[in-house]
Amino acid sequence: MRLRKLPKNYAGIVMPLILSLLMTSVVSAISVLKTSGLQHDFPHIWLHAWGLSWLVAFPVLLCVLPLVRRIVMALVQN
Repeated sequence: MRLRKLPKNYAGIVMPLILSLLMTSVVSAISVLKTSGLQHDFPHIWLHAWGLSWLVAFPVLLCVLPLVRRIVMALVQN
């Protein structure tokens, strides 16, 4: 059984989606560990923090990605 691939024109949404999911999960886990420590309810606190941070991060990433691409192209040789 093979997973169907999305059309190429979805790459502009899929890449920031995956990036925001991975980055917010790591950053929120570190933040929760630093502020609350490793408690019995860590997974609950972390998932709540992760969800909230992802709700902010994904739209922000979609908005700033074109600017970031321009900056990278200005800094990197063709």
